[in-house]
Amino acid sequence: MAVIMGIKEIAAILPHRYPFLLVDRIVRLDLEENIIVGQKNVTANEEFFQGHFPGVPIMPGVLILEALAQTGGVLLHRKSQSSKIAVLLNINQAKFRRPVVPGDVLILHVHGLHFSQKGGKIQGTAYVADQIAVEADFGFALVDKEQL
Repeated sequence: MAVIMGIKEIAAILPHRYPFLLVDRIVRLDLEENIIVGQKNVTANEEFFQGHFPGVPIMPGVLILEALAQTGGVLLHRKSQSSKIAVLLNINQAKFRRPVVPGDVLILHVHGLHFSQKGGKIQGTAYVADQIAVEADFGFALVDKEQL
């Protein structure tokens, strides 16, 4: 897949930093169709594998949801062309379909459902290969950095 945005461009948009920046690259961005596809390379060096679960490393589901939300945050930022930050409001209909383990590549498909000056709603699906790992709907608010 071609890289549309690398880690430097993503870090210029999202306020997250290591170890909480969970999107490595953007490989598709279609602002007319409200679609963005991100990628997260899951490695054995991830800090969370030290305790989740030692000997049987599984990526925490909440971090997969966070990776989807961050990918949606990039889409929301590009759609709004705003300097505001997308803050998570809610997660609905979350389903965990398969474990994610070291060596997996998460493909983070996000479709924008609604955008406004105040926030938006997205639908996200995380895949490993062609299998759904996690899916959920998310709500965001756009806030000024000074409000945080």
